[in-house]
Amino acid sequence: MTFQGSGGLDTSGVSAGGSGGGGFGGGKIALGGGAGLLLTIVALLFGINPGDLMGGTGSSVSQQSDVGSNAALQQKIDNCTLEQANTDDVCRIVATTNSLNTVWPKLMSGYAAPKTVIFSGSINTACGAASSAMGPFYCPADETAYFDPSFFGELKRMGGSDGPLAQEYVVAHEFAHHIENLTGVLAKGQRMGNEGSVRIELQADCLAGVWAYHADKGPDALLAPLTDEQIASVIQSAKAIGDDTIQGSRSNPESWTHGSAEQRVRWFKTGYASGQPARCNTFATNDL
Repeated sequence: MTFQGSGGLDTSGVSAGGSGGGGFGGGKIALGGGAGLLLTIVALLFGINPGDLMGGTGSSVSQQSDVGSNAALQQKIDNCTLEQANTDDVCRIVATTNSLNTVWPKLMSGYAAPKTVIFSGSINTACGAASSAMGPFYCPADETAYFDPSFFGELKRMGGSDGPLAQEYVVAHEFAHHIENLTGVLAKGQRMGNEGSVRIELQADCLAGVWAYHADKGPDALLAPLTDEQIASVIQSAKAIGDDTIQGSRSNPESWTHGSAEQRVRWFKTGYASGQPARCNTFATNDL
C-alpha cells in the first residue's frame, strides 16, 4: 500500500482517450518548444530507446489494453478512490496526479497543473500521433502527460518493478517534464540534441525524487510513509531503463537520450535525499 486515507479523487484534469488498439501506429510525434521549435518525441520518451520504436511495425512492445472503450474508461477514472489506487493501475495514475498537484504548488511559484490522458492503443495529440509502443510521454504543445497502463507490464518485462511506487515514479517523471516546460528547461535541452535530452531526462528523474521526498509528509500527504523496499522498487526500475541497460552490448554514450542506469539512479536519489528542486540542475554540472 502506498496511498492512505479514503474517498474519491480529483479527476477534473484526467481524461480517457485512445483507439483501444495495441501496437505501434507508425506516426512520429512532433514536440513544440519555444518559438515554433519542432522536434521528434526522441527527447521525451520514458526509458525506451527511440531508435527501437520509431518507424516500423516490428517494434511493438505493448498489447491491447483491457480498459475498454473511452466511455467506460472515463467512467472508471471518474469513480476512482484512494482505496482503489492501491490495487488498480488506472486509479493509481489518477491518485498520483492528485499527490503531484498537492506537492508541486508548495515547491514552485506559478505552478499550473498539466492535463493527464490515460489511453489505450493510439492517440492523437497536439504533438502528433502516438502509440502505446512509445511508452508514457509528455507533450508540451498541449501541456499533457499521456499514459497507457499497459506500459507497467512492459516495464516489468524490461527488468523493472511493477510495484506501486515504481509506477508512481513513472507518472512523477512525466509531470517533471511539465515542470521543465514551465521553467524553460525543456526548450533549452531540446536545442542541445542528445546531450540536452540526457540532461532533461536526468533532471526529470531528480524531480521525481523530490516529489517522493515530500509525498508522504504533512497533514495532507496522500502517500503513507515510504519504505526502503518501495524506494528499492524505484531504483530497480531506474536501472532497467538506463540507456546502457536497454542497448546492452550496443551501448554508445553518444547515442544516449536518457542517461545510464547509474546516472538515473543517482539523480533520483539526489532528489529524494534533498527534497530540493534546486539540487536537480543537471545543466549546471559536467558530472552527470
